[in-house]
Amino acid sequence: MARRCDICGKGPMFGHTISHAHNVSKRVFYPNVHKIRVIEDGKVVRKKVCTKCIKAGKVQKA
Repeated sequence: MARRCDICGKGPMFGHTISHAHNVSKRVFYPNVHKIRVIEDGKVVRKKVCTKCIKAGKVQKA
């Protein structure tokens, strides 16, 4: 499953985990994506949408 928003295209971002001893290791930040039922062109479809798009009202829930 691709962890990408179908509305805005937001996807994984890469960064570092830094410990107290300042050891650095790579990590991935994933967007908060939900599978929701959305009304699109009068039909109900399932889409993967990030919570930022849901809260902004960019989709209409079914």
